[in-house]
Amino acid sequence: MSRGGDGGGGGDYGGTTTSIHVTALDGLVNVNSLFTVAVFVGLSIASPGQRSLEGRSECDPGLDVARNLLIFEVVSFSFFLFSSLVAQGLKLAINLLNSNDIDEAFRAHISARVLRFGMLASAVGSVLGCIFLVLSMVQVIQIRLGLLSCGSQSAVRSVAVLVTLVSTALAVYIATIFYAFTH
Repeated sequence: MSRGGDGGGGGDYGGTTTSIHVTALDGLVNVNSLFTVAVFVGLSIASPGQRSLEGRSECDPGLDVARNLLIFEVVSFSFFLFSSLVAQGLKLAINLLNSNDIDEAFRAHISARVLRFGMLASAVGSVLGCIFLVLSMVQVIQIRLGLLSCGSQSAVRSVAVLVTLVSTALAVYIATIFYAFTH
C-alpha cells in the first residue's frame, strides 16, 4: 500500500506511509467516538436541581457543579472533535498519497514532519479530551452521589477509582506515544 519516496524527515512521506498509519488513526477516531458518546451520556444523566443519593441536603450539588459539568463536557467534546478531525484529515492525505487511481495533479503530498505533527496533535487532543471528560465525570458523580466536600463515601470512592484507573491508562498511552515518536 505504500508508494515510493524518501521516507525521511523533510520530503514527501511516501515509503513508510503505510496502512499502519491509517489503522492507528482509525483507532484514534474510534476511541474518540466512544468518548464523545460518554460526553452526551454525562449530560443526559445529570440535571441541575437534582438531589443526590446521599440523602443529606448539605450534600446536594449547587448550580456551580452543574455549570462546571457543562463547561467540562463542552471542552472535552471540543478536544475529541479536534483530535478526530485532524486524524481524519491525515487519513485522507495518506489515502490520496497512496492511491494509484488518481492523477498526479490531485495526489496529496505530505511531509514526514506534517504527518508526525498531525498525529501528535491528534493524540494530545485525545489526552486533553480525556482529562476534561474525567473532570466532567467527577461533576456527574457529585450530582448523583453527593458533594465530595461533604464527605460522601460513595462519591469519594467513585472519584478515587475513576481518577486512578484513567490516570494509569493515560500514563500508558502517553508513554506509548512517546516511545513511538522517539524510536
